[in-house]
Amino acid sequence: MKLLVSTLLAISLLILSVAASIAAQPPNIVFLFADDWGWGDLSCHGHPHVRTPNIDRLAAQGIDFHQFNVCNPVCSPSRTAAMTGHFPARYSVHQHFADHAMNRQRGMPDWLDPKAVMLPRLLQRAGYRTGHFGKWHLTYDTIADAPHPSVYGFDESAVFNGPAPHTTPDRLIDDAIEFIKKNKDGPFFVNVWLHETHTPHYPPQAALDAGADLDEQHRVYAAVVAEGDRKVGRILDALHAAGVDDRTLVIFSSDNGPEWTGAENSKQLQEGLGTYYSVGVTGGRRGRKRSLFEGGVHVPFIVRWPGRAPAGVTDKSTVVVAVDLLPTLCAAAGVAMPAGYESDGENLLPAYEGRPTARTKPLFWEWRGTAVEPDWWPRLAVRDGNWKLLMDPNAKRAELYNLANDPGERNDRASSEREHARRLTEMALAWQSSLPASPPDDCISKRPAARPAK
Repeated sequence: MKLLVSTLLAISLLILSVAASIAAQPPNIVFLFADDWGWGDLSCHGHPHVRTPNIDRLAAQGIDFHQFNVCNPVCSPSRTAAMTGHFPARYSVHQHFADHAMNRQRGMPDWLDPKAVMLPRLLQRAGYRTGHFGKWHLTYDTIADAPHPSVYGFDESAVFNGPAPHTTPDRLIDDAIEFIKKNKDGPFFVNVWLHETHTPHYPPQAALDAGADLDEQHRVYAAVVAEGDRKVGRILDALHAAGVDDRTLVIFSSDNGPEWTGAENSKQLQEGLGTYYSVGVTGGRRGRKRSLFEGGVHVPFIVRWPGRAPAGVTDKSTVVVAVDLLPTLCAAAGVAMPAGYESDGENLLPAYEGRPTARTKPLFWEWRGTAVEPDWWPRLAVRDGNWKLLMDPNAKRAELYNLANDPGERNDRASSEREHARRLTEMALAWQSSLPASPPDDCISKRPAARPAK
């Protein structure tokens, strides 16, 4: 009997020891970042025919944040904010990186300043193995002397829209899974930046067949979304197979809202399918990609963190922003902020643990792209509390919305709420005046090349 009691006690102590060890280890972190994926392009967000069972599974096992914004309505600046914790205009990243001549025209550098404080570098210095697989776009693929992802803190990488080694939209999942397998003893941090639903579209035949009852446009788009969801599922399955999903924090989001829907003559590109099939939805929010209205910057944000984030929760009150990722994930990993660094974001770790959190910092957006579509005209925007102001660069035109009761931004309150409009205008103009006038000289290519002809 004494032997049995001793054995049971030993087993109990071992279980407690293992549990304590797992709890003490920093979490692995997987950041799944889709491209041009609208807030409403999830079946768990009510899409009538798109099916996203793997992302739905992620939401059912974690927290679905309904007030998340990226910090720009296009790719490169949005990604800059996520990795630096700063609004991208601080680095003169105003639009997507392109060839040298276009970057000069836009007043942009040719690559993100490698001296910036970067999330992967902070985690790497704290003992994480770091990887980046998929889209890069923190430079452009014709910029021959652009820094390699390793300069920004990545131990391993395979990218498209960036320096070699290269991968493809299909192969990147295999690359990421191999990284997870090799580093399962952790901790590890990995970006898995998908191609879907950016053009060109390459819908797989099996997914097209599953939507045979849909019209041509919606069948193609639903198939592309289904392919992106399948890739998310492969990553989730890989975490389970490696035995690490119980100690891995997984985030799914998108870099901006859905692409505009092109005319029928835009069906075909030189390869793949074009914007005619871009029928993503914003969940009723005004604007799309390239717009500072909510449809361009309000996207999905789902966090699964077993043992820390409660399962099946929808958080409709916490205002979460891409610049919060760096301070929040560093807090989750037990990594201190470097001396002198101040994020534009906030540490929202309590919200990731299921405790809705009130935001204290205002949000700022800048957009310098073309204004072809009606909702592309705002060049600056600021949100403080529930009030959001959008304006042109000189504040000659401004619109004000209370997002608490008008998330679709349909009821302009600038005339009836003049004091709010005045205060936010002053905030936006003061922020604009704090931005650099030009990019750093050492972030401009000395070996410029034009886009190669296809």
